[in-house]
Amino acid sequence: MEKEERRIYYDPELGVEAYYFKGVVQKFPTHFHEHYVIGVIESGQRFAICGGQQYLIQPGDLVIFNPRQPHACEQVGAYPLDWRCVNVTEPVMERVTENITGRAYLPVFSKCVFYRSELAGLVREVYEMVAGEEREFCKEERFLLLVEQLLEENGGGFPPEPDTGDRPEVRAVCAYLEEHYGETISLDALARVAGLSKCYLLRSFTRQKGISPYRYLETVRVDRAKGLLEQGVRPVDVALRTGFSDQSHFTNFFKNLIGLTPRQYQSCFTGCPPRA
Repeated sequence: MEKEERRIYYDPELGVEAYYFKGVVQKFPTHFHEHYVIGVIESGQRFAICGGQQYLIQPGDLVIFNPRQPHACEQVGAYPLDWRCVNVTEPVMERVTENITGRAYLPVFSKCVFYRSELAGLVREVYEMVAGEEREFCKEERFLLLVEQLLEENGGGFPPEPDTGDRPEVRAVCAYLEEHYGETISLDALARVAGLSKCYLLRSFTRQKGISPYRYLETVRVDRAKGLLEQGVRPVDVALRTGFSDQSHFTNFFKNLIGLTPRQYQSCFTGCPPRA
């Protein structure tokens, strides 16, 4: 069996993360990220669901997930995943779009998969420069070129009108979960916030957000946990502060969604090697 490798790098100049997964067979459940994910599959195949669409992703395909866009994927066939990507936060993306177009905005990419994309090579270049701690301005040049060409292929990626179509009660539940993520939350409490029955709330929320309320909550918790880990907070304390029942539950769920353990993720920002 191929040896599994999982690496993460952070570039303080660009403000982006770079991930490298090799030999990975892990199934990722439905979840979302607070940032853009721009990645390419080098080997292996993945069956993915994103935006209500199903995709068979193969080597050379470029994958993009918008912030808070639910998605899931699992292995197809015998060959494990070889994947690299760059993660771009919303503030960084606004800065980049302003540099490119003169207007700071958050693009919405209408396609999750660009099959056999010529831009896959640019993703590799940016990844290699971040991983190699490149200090010359060629790194920023290639990153800007990557985003510019992605915008061109997606018609500028201009965002939709401010009204996303979510019902007010669903927005209220999202706001409640994002504010009280560190607490023990009951379905009864969410039903009261929404003014709906529990069953109707579950159906309505899942239909509109593409993810269940509890999965939404755990994804928010993981995102908040990432911020604490980046600050050097101990994983055991992060688990308690973000509402997980214990460190084991936190570690398992974090790895299920991020592909790394909390310590592996933290080591990228603290400079300390992760403990076994």
